[in-house]
Amino acid sequence: MAVELFDAHAHLNLEQFAGDLDNVFRRMDEAGVTRVLCAAFDVNSSEETAAMAAQRPGVAASVGVHPHDAEDVPDNYLARLEELARRPGVVALGEIGLDYYRDLSPRPVQQRVFREQLALVRELNMPVIIHVRDAFGDLMEILRRDGISPAGGVMHCYSGSWETAKECMAMGFYISLAGPVTFKNAVKLKDIAVKTPLDRLLLETDCPYLAPEPFRGQRNEPAYVRRTAEHIAALRGISLDELAAATTANALKLFNIR
Repeated sequence: MAVELFDAHAHLNLEQFAGDLDNVFRRMDEAGVTRVLCAAFDVNSSEETAAMAAQRPGVAASVGVHPHDAEDVPDNYLARLEELARRPGVVALGEIGLDYYRDLSPRPVQQRVFREQLALVRELNMPVIIHVRDAFGDLMEILRRDGISPAGGVMHCYSGSWETAKECMAMGFYISLAGPVTFKNAVKLKDIAVKTPLDRLLLETDCPYLAPEPFRGQRNEPAYVRRTAEHIAALRGISLDELAAATTANALKLFNIR
């Protein structure tokens, strides 16, 4: 049986893919990547991801507002996200969270918009996709206080500690690893790739960003999730088939895709 991989986080609606999507999907198919989740980062991109999920087989979507865009949300953003979240092919809320690395929105605003969207996650009982950078302390405090829905969630492009990963998994999160795990100096990520239970692991590209070796510095795309999968399978001492089967089953379960 052919390998079937799921890219659990991509941004195919961005301009880097304009005019090239048919080729991107062809290479994705050739690499054995049968499904992709297209993640949103603001209200407009949420409209785009929902439309793409409706138009292309094998594409699922999430809707939500990234912390970078928290300061610019329209007054009715939650109502718009709720409407989009109910459309066919929309399977999660995200990516949402906190980002203190770039601080493109004031931290109190990031926290407010994150908590408002977490409330929507709980109301809709949908999985949540979490973005966090240099903000694990505040993010974990909010998650402990507010909680998520029984549908669970994913720590996208995970970059935290193993101790935090264990707490996240106890809350109902999957740990998703992207191209940086293939980088030579990514010792902490490689350790997490080995330690994370196979039934809690997801794979992603976060394309067009974070291309794995040997494509580092180039435009990333869903086909390259296979490189990440091959690297993690080698680290764990298992076959690519075993890793692909497990991580794809995890994504289908989390996002309730049949």
